[in-house]
Amino acid sequence: MSTQNRRSSFSSSTSSSLAKRQASSSTLENPGKATMIAPRLAKKRAPLSNITNVKNVAHVASRSSVPSSTLMPSATKSAKAKKAPSATAGSTAFSRTNFPASLNVKSSVLVPCSKVTFFPRSNETAPSTAAVPASCSMDVSPSKSDGLSVSLDETMSTCESYKSPEVEYIDNNDLPEVDSINRKTLSNLYISDHEKKTGNICNRDVLAEMETDDKIVNVDNNYMDPQLCATIACDIYQHLRASEAKKRPSTDFMDKIQKDINASMRAILIDWLVEVAEEYRLVPDTLYLTVNYIDRYLSGNLMNRQRLQLLGVACMMIASKYEEICAPQVEEFCYITDNTYFKEEVLQMESAVLNYLKFEMTAPTAKCFLRRFVRAAQGINEIPSLQLECLANYIAELSLLEYSMLSYAPSLIAASAIFLANYFLFPSKRPWNSTLQHYTLYQPSDLCDCVKDLHRLCCDSHNSSLPAIREKYSQHKYKYVAKKYCPPTIPPEFFHSLSH
Repeated sequence: MSTQNRRSSFSSSTSSSLAKRQASSSTLENPGKATMIAPRLAKKRAPLSNITNVKNVAHVASRSSVPSSTLMPSATKSAKAKKAPSATAGSTAFSRTNFPASLNVKSSVLVPCSKVTFFPRSNETAPSTAAVPASCSMDVSPSKSDGLSVSLDETMSTCESYKSPEVEYIDNNDLPEVDSINRKTLSNLYISDHEKKTGNICNRDVLAEMETDDKIVNVDNNYMDPQLCATIACDIYQHLRASEAKKRPSTDFMDKIQKDINASMRAILIDWLVEVAEEYRLVPDTLYLTVNYIDRYLSGNLMNRQRLQLLGVACMMIASKYEEICAPQVEEFCYITDNTYFKEEVLQMESAVLNYLKFEMTAPTAKCFLRRFVRAAQGINEIPSLQLECLANYIAELSLLEYSMLSYAPSLIAASAIFLANYFLFPSKRPWNSTLQHYTLYQPSDLCDCVKDLHRLCCDSHNSSLPAIREKYSQHKYKYVAKKYCPPTIPPEFFHSLSH
């Protein structure tokens, strides 16, 4: 079959599972409204692309969806994948162009996950065990927690499966020890003025003031929020900086290793995976890890284009198991490929990836560093700028599509995304300061090449044939940052080193 006739088989899955998630919660409250869910999905772009990057090929018309009048009950989290005719021997995994006009909408059922038992102190009467029903479903993310449930960030979990007692008991004998630990943690540490100042990111204590009016802000002073890990945050990121080089893929595998795929096919695959991650509401780290696993596997294994999508879903399944609380099951990953691959094929590819990577699944990504650098960029602002955070995430995510961006370290991409986001929001203000330099360990001159490449990606994104990331960040929940004006040039003086 000629290259011109090959089309991608990224399936029209972005309506099926999303309808499933909305239907599962809606039908429990009002079954009569189930038929009103699927028509909303007509606006979703069909994730179809030309994997061979052939130009001047007409776009496939937007698919239609039908109301899910009947939802089949299921005893497990994912419904049984519908069987589709297998592709012929001559067809490829990316050649399917005809898709059914209607999609069967799978449904999930809410399964009780846990019970809460109150454990009394020794001198109290044991109360009866209180069974609190909790739902474990990937379909519904609670907007707020009830009185007994642990409050979880919606972006971190879609499973409300953990319940805790309303009262935690502390033995009176332990109170002095607790107070001592609190006093020690909250106390301020002071360093002698004669101590030699270094560029160590772990300078937790009183931070030196620059000769200019630009002061370094201590972003690790919030000891009350356990998720910020204020006492060990600098050690964590120092370790990530040291280990990021060990888990990076090759920067030239397309030229030296791969024969049947190219950078454009890789970009099309990642663009589709962005839509899958949005549809299943996966955390951002899952997407970044997926791309890391794909590139590391392609750095040492020859891959043909028929199995490239199989590699993508297998890597996303591994990353989901690593990051998610309620990860999609293997049947769902088969379903989103329109059953192009069977369950056994996905599991075999998963095993091949895990063995090649030697089960080293922890890898520093740009998203890991973005969290730290965004806090440094916020500085002393009492109200964090959501626009800055969303814009930096958008710029960093654009780098995933570009094969040439593999030449930059994840921390450098994260720092450059902050630089560019600051410039877009405040064009007349210097986008780099002493606080960012202290916590990122990058001078503005170190960011010059990476910033220019990211700036080019932002300016070209409006004309790109891969719009998944741009459409994602054009939504209200991301503050429409993809529609932000992109200045055509960056003043060269912004890359000059800061004066000391």
